[in-house]
Amino acid sequence: MLDYRFIKNNLEAVKQNIVNRAMHADAEAAVRLFDERTEMVTALQELQAKRNENSLAMKKVKDAAERNALIETGKAIKAEIAAAETALKEKEAALDAAMIQIPNMAHPDAPVGKEDTENCEVKQVGTIPQFDFEPKDHVQLAEALDLIDFDAATKVAGVKFYYLKNEAVFLEQALVLYGLNILRKYGFTPFITPDVAKEEILRGIGFNPRGSESNVYTIEDEGTCLVATAEITLGGYHSDEILDKAKLPLMYCGLSHCFRREAGAAGQFSKGLYRVHQFTKLEMFVYCTPEESDAIHEKLRLIEEEIFTGLGIAFRVVDTCTGDLGAPAYRKWDLEAWMPGRNGGEWGEVTSTSNCTDYQARRLNVRFKDDDGKNKYVHMLNGTAIAVSRALVAIIENYQQKDGSIKIPEALVPYCGFDVITKK
Repeated sequence: MLDYRFIKNNLEAVKQNIVNRAMHADAEAAVRLFDERTEMVTALQELQAKRNENSLAMKKVKDAAERNALIETGKAIKAEIAAAETALKEKEAALDAAMIQIPNMAHPDAPVGKEDTENCEVKQVGTIPQFDFEPKDHVQLAEALDLIDFDAATKVAGVKFYYLKNEAVFLEQALVLYGLNILRKYGFTPFITPDVAKEEILRGIGFNPRGSESNVYTIEDEGTCLVATAEITLGGYHSDEILDKAKLPLMYCGLSHCFRREAGAAGQFSKGLYRVHQFTKLEMFVYCTPEESDAIHEKLRLIEEEIFTGLGIAFRVVDTCTGDLGAPAYRKWDLEAWMPGRNGGEWGEVTSTSNCTDYQARRLNVRFKDDDGKNKYVHMLNGTAIAVSRALVAIIENYQQKDGSIKIPEALVPYCGFDVITKK
């Protein structure tokens, strides 16, 4: 969340930022509740001081009548304190509910817009393939080569699930190892993370665990959820900790399954593997000082570019508009790969990287002790190294051959052990 006093001192800018992000939040209510909470804290402290004074007076008084009067006064003060504490808890809950709706401020250079169609292209990398035949989409290709079974998965698990089969199993593992080895080169500490996290961790990261707009699966009566990304588990790893500044930045990468409800997602743009309920993802996550975060954000994007350049897949980089940022991100870059089978050939998002500044750190209480001896909130950043399902879409469609076979990107051949997938 944002700092209370920042909102109060920059109220108009915060309100405009909410409008720019096309979100619903009441910054004025948050300021009012913060002021009311401050007054209530002061009043409670005054009551506590009166209680202490009364206790001291009781120790000095020897007259029984006087002592009894002080006892009665003490009881009355105790009742007032109890009522004040209850009221303060209710006010803090209301303040927290108002604050959690307010998004992070957006980078001044982030394009203002409501939808992803208003994202701004920064550059294109690679060459869009030209086929001397009518290219197929990944579903047609994968089913013909017996790589994916959607029908059996629908029968067993429901729609938007899938079985990977045969060479596709090796291809998924190859993508993971390819990504891990690139990240190891840059000093990332690798993790295999839990696929479950507590609801308070999801709230801290910026996910809504409950309600109609939630994109996560909740586990009933457990207070936990299936994770939608390892950003959640890596972000919660240091919750309620004070980190050693000398060890920053902490650069982690997490391999996990990701579970997303994707409510309402249907149609051509969500076909096949592009938008599914479960997939494997390798995620980058960084804890750093505020001074480092912009440069590290650029580094994460360049690593994503290196990964897809190495796969030989054409992509473009887009600067994400305010309405498509989500609540936690200060700035976000997306990489969109060329997908020949997507609506006759279109760009489709394959990775993103976000600088969330101290927005998540405030919620999760992750700080570091600065050189001035003060504890300050870290900046937290995340970036997709490889979302396997979408990487598979891009590989299958871009590397398809006229005879229906699929070549394997050269970088993945050592991990796969084969260089082409052909019909059995």
